[in-house]
Amino acid sequence: MVRIETRDASVDFPIFDAKSRSLKKAVLGMVGGNINSEDQKVPVIEALRDITLTIGDGDRVALVGHNGAGKSTLLRLLSGIYEPTSGTALVEGRVAPIFDLGVGMDPEISGYENIMIRGLFLGMSRKQMESRVDEIADFTELGDFLAMPLRTYSTGMRVRLALGVVTSIDPEILLFDEGIGAVDESFLDKAKTRLSQLVERAGLLVFASHSDELLGQLCNKAVWLEHGRIKQQGGLRDVLTAYKGRDPFLDDAATPA
Repeated sequence: MVRIETRDASVDFPIFDAKSRSLKKAVLGMVGGNINSEDQKVPVIEALRDITLTIGDGDRVALVGHNGAGKSTLLRLLSGIYEPTSGTALVEGRVAPIFDLGVGMDPEISGYENIMIRGLFLGMSRKQMESRVDEIADFTELGDFLAMPLRTYSTGMRVRLALGVVTSIDPEILLFDEGIGAVDESFLDKAKTRLSQLVERAGLLVFASHSDELLGQLCNKAVWLEHGRIKQQGGLRDVLTAYKGRDPFLDDAATPA
């Protein structure tokens, strides 16, 4: 059984050597939340504040909110990259964090070698990855380029390779920050099918995205973050309608899963 549970979890980032308000704002833009510098010698970015969530086996949770709302920070809290400054965060199950499709890939080695490295980075064994190489290669449609160094690839080709690896794993907890927009439309449709299959294999999903179509395809619940706090959580359609001020699935092919 897999589970994520947080209780009043907060994440703060103290900014030592902050010389100006502009620097504080620049940092805030990267992590979201609020700046708290009143009566403090060291300003603090309140990236997340009082986050209480319970996510169980079978849940498919969308994270929504404006840029800088705290979605990526929350994913990193749930993955164990960040520890809560206060409150608690409990994660039961093997986590596959997918925040940057390029993490764990080396531009100086071949596509085939990067398949192995990226798979190991995501928690798979060498034997598991060796059994998946041919299938991944077929999915990417990169052909002879897989024997060439990654630095010779275009951005779209790198995304294809990374998606091939990511969608081949068997996660218990899948934490996904969307980043698949740099491929052509026909391949994107193919990738969405594999992404759906990946989500079906996962015990639970937490997915940060601005795409109503993908959220409708993959998620059944949602959490709306605003300035590092939960503004609303519940069913996907209800939360997205409140967040956007309209029903995003009305007269739309993308309907909630």
